[in-house]
Amino acid sequence: METIEIKTPSKSYPVFIGRNTVRSLTDFIIGHYRLTGKIMIITDEKVAGLHLHTVKESLSQTNIPICEYIVPEGEHAKSFDVFYQCQSFALSENLNRKSVIIALGGGAVGDVAGFVAATFMRGIPFLQIPTTLLAHDSAVGGKVAINHPQGKNMIGVFYQPEAVFFDLDFLRTLPPKEWRSGFAEVVKEALIQDSDFYNWLLSSIGNLNDLTEEKLMHMIKRGIEIKAAIVAEDEKETGVRAYLNLGHTLGHAIEGLLGYGSISHGEAVMTGTIFALHLSQRRLGLDFDMQRFISWIHTLGYETTIDRDDKKSELLSFMKRDKKNVSNIITFVLLQKVGHPQMEDIPDSEILDSLSLMYSGK
Repeated sequence: METIEIKTPSKSYPVFIGRNTVRSLTDFIIGHYRLTGKIMIITDEKVAGLHLHTVKESLSQTNIPICEYIVPEGEHAKSFDVFYQCQSFALSENLNRKSVIIALGGGAVGDVAGFVAATFMRGIPFLQIPTTLLAHDSAVGGKVAINHPQGKNMIGVFYQPEAVFFDLDFLRTLPPKEWRSGFAEVVKEALIQDSDFYNWLLSSIGNLNDLTEEKLMHMIKRGIEIKAAIVAEDEKETGVRAYLNLGHTLGHAIEGLLGYGSISHGEAVMTGTIFALHLSQRRLGLDFDMQRFISWIHTLGYETTIDRDDKKSELLSFMKRDKKNVSNIITFVLLQKVGHPQMEDIPDSEILDSLSLMYSGK
């Protein structure tokens, strides 16, 4: 088992990565808390059937009362109604400030469970147990939120977990769509921070359905290390943390336009990443083998074109609500070169022109 320490101005906490890390839950909880309340597990319908029993069995050794609340799968969990239902359940179960919430699931579960923990009685501890590759990114860094019909993650706070337990055994149940969703964030981390890591991914990962444990471990560990370094420097996204949004400006707009949950977060982000790379070449003269990159991700199973040319204005409207924007001009994360990102304000006309290239598949 590997341990990465996340250090932020508000809190430091460990991320445990490896097989059977969930078995360490009991020792961690007993060693860190004198609980007089309950442990509340928030998970989704699918994960509950796969992994809830394993986690509850591990926690049974704590002799602390456990309750669980099941939320809808995916982005459907990140609504105000589900958030309110979780709060109501916590109150009905008499959780108190000495209770702990555990987020068991993918990025959506981690987001809503973390937001519940951050706001219940003005904040109680929570732990992240990610069950998807995507959640290697979302579980670290303390961003917790729910969606609004007018924008993704628009209602939330920065609230760090007490620890993250990334159990590689849980990833074995993931379908191909979820592998692609998570891998998009790994690619993003490499592109903004580490050209050697990007080149390793490009040459080593040719099939997401047949990753060796060694490759998977290296990929996840390096991705988390990159995010940890950025979060340590900028916990609340006032500067360099915004670089982690490479591909997300258009990606979030696609999710909003199609309806949250209609397309996986990572697949939307991969399309947004190609768009940002095109802009980087046109704007900053990025020296990048786009043809090889697109061929690689198509081999991995990604779709990277947008079907509806008549929706450009609606995508633009969604992008104008992006949290990076400080005026009516849309701000993108672009690359001078791999490992060297920068923020650029892009006029609407240039965005619409570049979107037309995406529709044509160029």
